[in-house]
Amino acid sequence: MDYRKLTDEEIITLEDRNCWAEDWNSINVSDDFKPNYMHRVLLYGEVNIGAFEKNVEVSRGFFKHSGINNATLRNVTVGDNCLIENIGNYINNYTIGDDCYISNVSTMETTEGATYGEGNLISVLNEVGDGNLVLFKNLNSQFAAFMVKHFRDKDLKEAIRRIIREDIEMSIPERGTIGDRVKIVNTKEITNTVIDDDCEINGAARLSDTTLLSAPNASVYIGTGVICENSIISDGSSITNSVKIQDCFVGEACQLNSGFTASASVFFANSYMSNGEACAAFCGPFTASHHKSSLLIGAQFSFYNAGSATNFSNHAYKMGPMHWGILERGTKTASGAYLLMPANIGTFSVCFGKLMHHPDTRNLPFSYLVSYNDTMCLSPGRNITTVGLYRDIQKWPKRDVRPKDCQKSIVNQDWLSPFSVGEIVKGKKILEDLRNASGEDVSNYNFHEYVIKASSLQKGIKYYDIALRIYMGAVLKRVLKRDPELGAPTTEIGLGDWNDLSGLLLPASEEQRLITDIKNGTLDTIDKILERFRDIDAHYREYQWTWTYQLILDYYGLDEITLDDAARIREDYVTARRAWIAEIRKDAEKEYRMGDVEKEVFDNFVNSLDHEGYYEN
Repeated sequence: MDYRKLTDEEIITLEDRNCWAEDWNSINVSDDFKPNYMHRVLLYGEVNIGAFEKNVEVSRGFFKHSGINNATLRNVTVGDNCLIENIGNYINNYTIGDDCYISNVSTMETTEGATYGEGNLISVLNEVGDGNLVLFKNLNSQFAAFMVKHFRDKDLKEAIRRIIREDIEMSIPERGTIGDRVKIVNTKEITNTVIDDDCEINGAARLSDTTLLSAPNASVYIGTGVICENSIISDGSSITNSVKIQDCFVGEACQLNSGFTASASVFFANSYMSNGEACAAFCGPFTASHHKSSLLIGAQFSFYNAGSATNFSNHAYKMGPMHWGILERGTKTASGAYLLMPANIGTFSVCFGKLMHHPDTRNLPFSYLVSYNDTMCLSPGRNITTVGLYRDIQKWPKRDVRPKDCQKSIVNQDWLSPFSVGEIVKGKKILEDLRNASGEDVSNYNFHEYVIKASSLQKGIKYYDIALRIYMGAVLKRVLKRDPELGAPTTEIGLGDWNDLSGLLLPASEEQRLITDIKNGTLDTIDKILERFRDIDAHYREYQWTWTYQLILDYYGLDEITLDDAARIREDYVTARRAWIAEIRKDAEKEYRMGDVEKEVFDNFVNSLDHEGYYEN
């Protein structure tokens, strides 16, 4: 914007309205500036002021004319058509955009050395460990998980930190900025904070060294009593009702409310936190905590819902409205031991109201572990056929409320993928080896310190086989739609193990290539690294077909897959899907007979199962 000096007549008008300047020559205004919309304003240092031509909506249906009233400004630039009033202390060293409403604020200030929360080094998974995660505004769940996972690789760590530091140095503003159409009211203190377009702060206690990001249709809202320090809040998130966070990153479309407190933690993609506490927690996509007694500490979560006290899982509630969710990807401590695993990685257990560590069960996914006095009984694969899992498969995609243009974190919602199915293959082999070693005439099998009943072992093999056939048939069906001749994979990328980088499912070989390319300088900017993550995700189906093709060959003992083979695999797929739905129906009927579910809820659920036949074609 072009500015000019004040005229003598404008200075007289301003002084008549009880305005004062330390030096009127340091005050610059736009060509359309009108002094009669300023009252009781003290101006220090260099101040630039835009035009006052429009009304500002301060409440629904209540408009006031733009202007500056009852305020002290020092080294401030104010855009066009802003209303700034009742500033209790001062606004110092800030650039304010157009069409902003700032009212009843005590202090807004930028001090020397401000970083706005970027470059902040925190330690997750280990609350007293060395810093393993650097916060910056373009961080997503993949990059965060990658940094934490490979923290011990000194060369990689140094390369990543150099790249982040250079990116921050190129983009960090000289002083705090307020974007266009920002609303800040009834707030005590805003220090060293960048606030993007369309964000709203209403009743906050303190924002210090913080960045509030924004995207079209996905602005940030900060509510009453919030204290936010050394943190970054991403597009579409809301933080309300006396939340206190320090040294945190909040990703897109997250909600933190009702007195939740957090330190040195990260939250990504649709996470929901209420009442409880987090410390050194890595909360990946769709992590939720609702209860005052919940403490998320030193662990990694995703697709997870924290209960309170003994209510760790959520699968006690299935069809009814009290159903909260399920951990799908796993929870891991700093030592690498898995805690809660009802789905993709390991087992779920509750024993005497305590969360139990069961790292030995990682290769028996979708399992339940239950304590009978001193005996730990394992039911392998049981969760594959529960109402709870079925509901979760349906609900997670619907709960992604992020607009398409601000989905920084990648979230692959396949419940059966090379990552989870690879664990199923291992789990099935473990059970078959146990059966072969001990025979079929025993009543129980011992797996480490756990007991598997003979009936549970047979069912586990059956459930794993159902999941394998459903997966292979579904992938084959998708491939045939794009390639009716069923050509073999055109790449070897995808063979071998697969990993989960907090929502991104990728071949281990691609993760290793990423490490190599960062170390050798091929990927030397944040944008290039983030683009690599997106490229890997864009090729997911291609890499999946490579992995699945080999799985089918091994499972069916084939040298190649012909169209006749595909027809046989499809028959197995249809049979397996029907068996899966039948087992889920039995689980629902069992719950209904227990009297836990109203008939209307039961009927609606069964009706949804009746429509599963549509997916067979």
